[in-house]
Amino acid sequence: MASVAVERPLDRAAEVTWAKRRGVLLVGVFALLWGLWEAIRALGIHFGWQHPFTIDATSMPHIHDMIHALFVRPNPQAPLLVVTLLKAAAFTGREAALGFAMGAVGGFGIGAVLAHSRMLQRGLLPYVVASQTIPILAIAPMVVIWLASVHVTAWVSVSVIAAYLTFFPVVIATLRGLHAADHSAVELMRSYAANRWTVLWKLRFPAALPYLFSALKVSATASIVGAIIGEQPSSIAGGLGGAILNFAQYYSFQPQNLWATNIIAAALGIAFFLVVVGAEKLVVRRAPEHVA
Repeated sequence: MASVAVERPLDRAAEVTWAKRRGVLLVGVFALLWGLWEAIRALGIHFGWQHPFTIDATSMPHIHDMIHALFVRPNPQAPLLVVTLLKAAAFTGREAALGFAMGAVGGFGIGAVLAHSRMLQRGLLPYVVASQTIPILAIAPMVVIWLASVHVTAWVSVSVIAAYLTFFPVVIATLRGLHAADHSAVELMRSYAANRWTVLWKLRFPAALPYLFSALKVSATASIVGAIIGEQPSSIAGGLGGAILNFAQYYSFQPQNLWATNIIAAALGIAFFLVVVGAEKLVVRRAPEHVA
């Protein structure tokens, strides 16, 4: 008991130290990237670089101008840009969250079915892979039209498009993770007459958790991309997709506004990623193999 009491404060101190180091590293990398951007911009403008693209104040505005644009009104009647973009991010985040949930649940279901049937795996997996070779820009208008014909609201259609981008990594990770369970443990459970459902939830699912969360991290950011792309054919102006289209029209004389929108979109994707990371720390640590 004494050793446990001593180890816990040490573990917490180590975690705090590691968090501080990661924070310093994060700030250092950000400063390095900022300096690299400004250096390339200055050299490109000075020497007139034309490759791989023309480097000037329009194609590469100052990073501090992008940040400053967030706290400026795009026009006298509008609120601060950051207020508008945060509202748009909340709207897009709702679409992406629903799409992420549908893609995760659907992907796990498909992966679980394929993992238990070699025939279905050989027959359906090639089509699952082929579905990801179709450009999302070609699929998005079709999904919007199809779902609109059955009176599905536009933002739900966008969520379906986001789910289309998120389900594939989950399918592959589920398929790989469910087969990663110890074969001797599987045989032991079967010797005790455990059915497939029991083996799945008591053994295969806990073993698949690391694989699943790796896929969910990828899917979390992909759901944001899917939602932003899906907003454009849906004619939704309240999300980040509408903001990107709007500011792209004025890019030639206000490029910092579009870059500021990209910053908010990236921040939303990072937030989704961190939510999955937090869930992973809670769930994986409580998995049976870690509790023991």
